[in-house]
Amino acid sequence: MAEISESGGDKGGKKRSKKQSTKIDMTPMVDLGFLLITFFMLTTTLQKPQTMQLNMPDDTEKKETMPLKMSESITVTPQEGGRLYWYQGVSTDPATKVEATNYSDKGLRQVLLEQKAKIGDKFTIVLKPMKKSNYKNVVDILDEFAITGCERYAIVGIAPSDEAIIKKYEADNGIK
Repeated sequence: MAEISESGGDKGGKKRSKKQSTKIDMTPMVDLGFLLITFFMLTTTLQKPQTMQLNMPDDTEKKETMPLKMSESITVTPQEGGRLYWYQGVSTDPATKVEATNYSDKGLRQVLLEQKAKIGDKFTIVLKPMKKSNYKNVVDILDEFAITGCERYAIVGIAPSDEAIIKKYEADNGIK
């Protein structure tokens, strides 16, 4: 533990006050520290990774699909360079209007909230990533779906008619 050692003897002459040096044994303190660290490491629960649940279709032979009204859905298409396009309707219809947005809270999030409020509970989103869009873009869009509470969505491959309607929009607006 702690001990006080006195040194020196009578050498004669002036009497000086004896300086006592103290030495504290830190071994019990270190032991206690390691015991506490070990205790807290063993008793704490590690944070489990949180993943988004993605429902995939069943691989059975019976392929029944749910009919989807175009008036109750929008199509979201991420493009390279952070561009994002969306439209409501069929891509083969010349009257379909494509609109551009971004990943900000005033962009895609605002579009999703407005469309969800306008359409209601049957609001469905069709996500069609372009061939040059990257994985981060798709994950960002899925995060926006979770933030806005959009539970009905599908991820499908892009069709040539979808690519054509987006290329036409880019050509009309001078986007390269």
